[in-house]
Amino acid sequence: MTTRALVTGGTGFIGANLVRELVADGASVRVLVRPSSDRRALAGLPVEPVVGDLLEPASLGPALTGVAVLYHVAADYRLWAPDPSLLYRVNVEGTRALLAAAEEAGVGRIVYTSSVGTLGIPADGPGCEATPVTLADMVGDYKRSKFLAEREAEAAAARGLPVVIVNPSAPVGPWDWKPTPTGKMLVDYLRRRMFAYLDTGLNVVHVRDVARGHILAAERGRVGERYVLGHAAGNLGLRHIFERLAPYTGIPAPRWRLPYDAALAIAGVLEGVSRVTGREPLASRTAVRMAAKRMFFDPAKAIRELGLPQTPVDLALQEAVDWFWAHGYASRPPAVPAPR
Repeated sequence: MTTRALVTGGTGFIGANLVRELVADGASVRVLVRPSSDRRALAGLPVEPVVGDLLEPASLGPALTGVAVLYHVAADYRLWAPDPSLLYRVNVEGTRALLAAAEEAGVGRIVYTSSVGTLGIPADGPGCEATPVTLADMVGDYKRSKFLAEREAEAAAARGLPVVIVNPSAPVGPWDWKPTPTGKMLVDYLRRRMFAYLDTGLNVVHVRDVARGHILAAERGRVGERYVLGHAAGNLGLRHIFERLAPYTGIPAPRWRLPYDAALAIAGVLEGVSRVTGREPLASRTAVRMAAKRMFFDPAKAIRELGLPQTPVDLALQEAVDWFWAHGYASRPPAVPAPR
């Protein structure tokens, strides 16, 4: 028996992996795409692309016709933007419009993709779904917009929509074609451009586990609840990530820790250049301010209630590296054999 699923953001990193998992499960998959969307991540997949845009509410109803499960993965994921208001229009207003259209279409299940960036981080350990947090704790427009969008999802659940919220941590793995900020960090390391590191940390998880977590949330998640999609052993300091990769890549981990104030000053200069050129800076002050806290999280609730898979972290990092090498983002060192 097939289930018609609509995936927004299916051309992106998490979305493309979710589409692949759904197809492997035998689901009938529809993907919302903009006319300008880069569809390389969907090439060769038996999916139905439907043209629509979160900024054009009238385009959303037809895409939802006959849909049993909606996976709202799409977001404007930029830590710096020439016009920050666009992040709120896409992430907040777009989510509100999509949920209203899903309600009108009678969609039976909705999974909203938030971020661990919307969760609180305690001083004495990893954060979780219940850690207290407010809008004032959000650093930068991206996090603020996702925090407000998550409130839209909670409000929809409160008025009766079957919405489950998932909060991915820092996924790594194949099809990070843009790449994401985490992927870009790995690419810079593979290109030997990672000369120093910030004293920060992430919860690393295989993107395939995150994708499967979305499907499990649709099947088993409790309406109105949030689930951290991360790895129980994935809380790693930034330098530790590179130290774990060094034996596999043959590339040494960066040795020098960049002081926070110096990183903030450098990012400020880069942003000044970007305001002139209109191009995204290599580093933003928002990214540096976010790095002031270690983004460590506990996925125990998702493991317990959803059965979230836990692919070994080293394998996740290695498969991300292999994908970047195979697709020309960096050159594979001659001493490192290609995976079979």
